[in-house]
Amino acid sequence: MELYQAIKERRSVRRYKETPVPSEVLDRIIEAAQWAPSWAHSQCVEVVIVDDPAKKSALQATLPETNPAYKAMVNAPLAVAFCAKLKRAGFKKGEPATPRGNGWALFDTALCMQNFMLAAHAEGLATVCVGLFDSEKAGAALNVPEGKEVVALTPLGYPDQEPNLPPRKDKYEFVKKNGY
Repeated sequence: MELYQAIKERRSVRRYKETPVPSEVLDRIIEAAQWAPSWAHSQCVEVVIVDDPAKKSALQATLPETNPAYKAMVNAPLAVAFCAKLKRAGFKKGEPATPRGNGWALFDTALCMQNFMLAAHAEGLATVCVGLFDSEKAGAALNVPEGKEVVALTPLGYPDQEPNLPPRKDKYEFVKKNGY
C-alpha cells in the first residue's frame, strides 16, 4: 500500500474478526514501530503484545464501560500497550531539557504508535488509539516496572466493520504561513 493512501484510509476500528494475526505480519508491524523517530534517539518506547484472554480482560477493566473501544479490547485477537520509559525523552543527564519534561515521552510514544497503526493498516489490519483508560491499573495488569508507564492501548486484528470517513477540516483552516 502506498504511504499517502495508508494515511488517508486508516480509520479507528472497534469491531474485529476472531482471525489470528500471523506472526510474520506482526513482526513487520513491530519493525515499522521500531523505526519511529525519538528525542535524541532515546528510543524510550516499549510495546507489550497481549494475546492472553485474562490479560486482555484486565486491560479492558482499565477502560470505562462507556469507552467505544471497551469491547474491542477483548474481542480483537491482540491488545497492544505502548509504554514509555520516563525521564529519557526530553531529558539530559537526568534533568528536563525543556519545559515539557516527560511530555516528550508521550510525543515519542505517539510517533511509534502512528508507525504501528499505519503499518497495521497497510497489512489489512485495524487499530484504534485508546487513551481513555487508567494507566496505573493497566501498568499493574501488565507488570510494568517502576519508571515506565502505559501511555496508550490499541486492539489489533482484522476489521469486522467498514468505518465511515469522518469529515476533515480544509487544510487552510489549520495551516498558517509565517505566523498566526
